[in-house]
Amino acid sequence: MTETTIRKLIPEFLADLETKKRSPSTVIAYRADLQQLEKYLETKNIASIAQIASGDLATFRDWLLEKKYTPKSASRKLNALKTFFRWAISANHLTSDPSKDVSHPKIDPSKPKFLSPLEYRALRDIARDDPRISSIIEVILQTGLRISEVANLKVEHVQEEEVHIEAYATQAERKVPLNKAAKQALDAYIKNHRPEAGSPHVFVSKNGKPLATRNIRAAIDRFFQKAEIAGYSVNDLRTTFIVENLKRDVDLVLLSQVAGHKRLSTTERYLELAGVISHGKKQKLEEL
Repeated sequence: MTETTIRKLIPEFLADLETKKRSPSTVIAYRADLQQLEKYLETKNIASIAQIASGDLATFRDWLLEKKYTPKSASRKLNALKTFFRWAISANHLTSDPSKDVSHPKIDPSKPKFLSPLEYRALRDIARDDPRISSIIEVILQTGLRISEVANLKVEHVQEEEVHIEAYATQAERKVPLNKAAKQALDAYIKNHRPEAGSPHVFVSKNGKPLATRNIRAAIDRFFQKAEIAGYSVNDLRTTFIVENLKRDVDLVLLSQVAGHKRLSTTERYLELAGVISHGKKQKLEEL
């Protein structure tokens, strides 16, 4: 096995990602992450990939945190490196994986989590061959519906510009606007991929029965794993919807109503998470 450097292997690795039809944004991000590692290792006089040890990658992770990268960002970068080293073994450039035992930084569990644009685009990309789950992911990202609301959504309640959410438990009924992306996702699934069924529900199993929330959750969890996006669940897609719309100056009151929050103060808690101060002015949801 010939010793070589990360710099020489990056183009080969990225070409492999492209053959696997990973999204362009993922390829760009992985290139940047590997180049950042390469520059860091240069300061440690490490050039050959065979010289890299677990400790070097752990100190790189800690260096990122010292440089004020958030634990979430450092974790995403570490995922990229782990993917690279697994590939290096499969391509016979290494015999052991130095990233295997390097742990992810701890993310404060008390704060809601949200996906970056790069992460939710990667999730879309990896789920695109499953029309049903792909549609569900898109609907939550574009409307912020709860998973139970997605599972209970009826075909008759999908209108041209909005969906009707029926009252349930302590939640009042409400209307949720549909942007172009959400409407296209729903129409494509209902018209082209939804099995013929006696059920009034939008999302049904192959046997025509309503898709249970636990099955939706499990399916999306699998795609998070396939996309190598660690530490997220389907609930974080809803948080992503709220945070992204706050970042893009959508009116807080409108967003609170769309999300089905009983109190405006509930929505206000997301302002700090989104890193914004103002309540926003736009009276239309943004398209993620």
